[in-house]
Amino acid sequence: MPEFTRTVQTTKPDSAPAEKAGKPKKANARDMVREAGKVKKAKAKKEKPPREEQVVFAFRFSESDRATIHTAAGPAKATKFVRAAALAAANADHKAFDALVTQAKANLK
Repeated sequence: MPEFTRTVQTTKPDSAPAEKAGKPKKANARDMVREAGKVKKAKAKKEKPPREEQVVFAFRFSESDRATIHTAAGPAKATKFVRAAALAAANADHKAFDALVTQAKANLK
């Protein structure tokens, strides 16, 4: 009679057996085509200049004034509009202020 030997599993059930762990996975044609499209060149990271630390400067407006500013500034530009207007006035920059007034007139039509 042949002798039967019993093997005891020494690895965890969810891990791969030791003899298969070192073998590479065979790729099928679909995987090869998918991987061919993913080839990308490594880009050099751009070094960003350090940003100047910013602080909060708040304004309080009535709802009608806020609506007027949003309309004059155009869609999604109210904060930049108010910031530019405040800086133009503080720096006595008439050209920048006139450009903002022109923009507001165009958006209010």
